[in-house]
Amino acid sequence: MTEQYDERQARKAYMRRRQHRVFTVAGAMLVVLLLVASMFYFHVFGLGEVATSAVQPNFGTTAPCVPKAEDGSTRKYVDNRNINVTVFNGTAHVGFAKAVRNALVLRGFPSNDPQTYYVDGALNTDLERTMIRFGRNAIAEAYTLNANFTDAVLVMDDREDTSVDVVLGATFNDLVPVADVPGSDRDITDIEGCVAADQMTDLPHYEVVVDPTEEGAVVDQPADQQAAQ
Repeated sequence: MTEQYDERQARKAYMRRRQHRVFTVAGAMLVVLLLVASMFYFHVFGLGEVATSAVQPNFGTTAPCVPKAEDGSTRKYVDNRNINVTVFNGTAHVGFAKAVRNALVLRGFPSNDPQTYYVDGALNTDLERTMIRFGRNAIAEAYTLNANFTDAVLVMDDREDTSVDVVLGATFNDLVPVADVPGSDRDITDIEGCVAADQMTDLPHYEVVVDPTEEGAVVDQPADQQAAQ
């Protein structure tokens, strides 16, 4: 009888030791899992961070540096009233260019007629990124206009006049708040990695993108000359 009792007691003691080891191992594993999860959650040593591509200056397109003023000083932002800008709609949203043109007019820009975007005579409504196009004689003006946008890429072409075109793309959401736009008393900040304008060659050809179906439309002629006709 005593032997049977001792056997039961030994079996119970064995089961308790076994359970203790199981619970100890399970607890240790849980602590390790919580520790690893915390490392990922708080990005310790970079764990759990999602790799994102850094936005390149001017979205990867070479931009010209702003030329110095005649006295050699840094150019300042141009008065909005002196920028001959035309807004083009490169999307399928009807009235988009007119709405943005009106918003720019409220900021002092001239009230030029908004235009539909045509390339090589074909309607283009699927432009991805907003573009600001200009020639070497309107670099400061282009930088000034660009200060009102968050998504625009500066593209210098071979035009010789001082006109500036902004072609709205799918990336456009809204203009920069007026309070965050530098005034004409501020020095212009060059885009990182910019190149002197006279060192930029093989510039894209300046093509006036107007509706070719309009009666009397003139293609491949500076915008200011068209306005005079």
